[in-house]
Amino acid sequence: MTRAVAAVGLGVSVVLLLSSCAGSDSAGAPAATPAGPSSAATSPTPTQGSPPTRPKPASAAPTAGMSRTARPTPARPAPSATTAPTSAFASSVSVITPGIQALMPYSWRPGCPVGLADLRYLTVSYHGFDRTVHRGELVVHANQAAAVLRVLRSVFDAGVPIRQMRLVDVYRADDDASVAADNTSAFNCREVAGRPGVWSQHAYGVAIDVNPLENPYVHSDGSVDIPASRPYVDRSLRAVGMIHAGDATVDAFAAVGWKWGGYWSSAKDYQHFSSTGR
Repeated sequence: MTRAVAAVGLGVSVVLLLSSCAGSDSAGAPAATPAGPSSAATSPTPTQGSPPTRPKPASAAPTAGMSRTARPTPARPAPSATTAPTSAFASSVSVITPGIQALMPYSWRPGCPVGLADLRYLTVSYHGFDRTVHRGELVVHANQAAAVLRVLRSVFDAGVPIRQMRLVDVYRADDDASVAADNTSAFNCREVAGRPGVWSQHAYGVAIDVNPLENPYVHSDGSVDIPASRPYVDRSLRAVGMIHAGDATVDAFAAVGWKWGGYWSSAKDYQHFSSTGR
């Protein structure tokens, strides 16, 4: 019996020894890594929808008699979400900051009859010929800014279409180029055409030309300066963008005391509105 007990004890010791060796071998082996997603997986493609930057329009070369020292066309900021037009009328008024002055290298210069401190930069909503709402810009005299905003609010509410409304500097302050592009504009430090030394009302920031292609300056002999405007000498037409006596545009300007060039007695300036009547 003593031998049997001893034999049993020896068997247990062998089993324990073998178990210990097996445990030591397992502990030295690295643990298996669970299968998972490949590290080569690509990330999702970004959503396409960032607003495009506004392209810079081509600048027209100055016409004969209006040569200026060549300067680079100013870079224009891309539209942002805070300036995107909505279906409701929106507007803003700003003094001429250095950043805004940089957009006016052709329309203003030292020696103009009005200083930058007396001008204001406006942004306004308007209905385009494409029947959608756009954001336009004008520079006017400070003491006319509120009146002009009132006019443009009335014009907007009446649904009057405007082709475009950009600073004349986009066309290097060339009035003929701006008219040919049918650009509605205001301030431009220039002389009256054909009258050297006489400042235009635009040079004071108290005049606006609206849809100038459809509303031409017609000389007393019936001629026009921009050939594309010739069909619109016939004021019996009712084409998009044309202005007629008693319509919403004329009435809106009249409500703030501005006069229309379409009422002039000899030559007619159908595009032209001013606070002085000149």
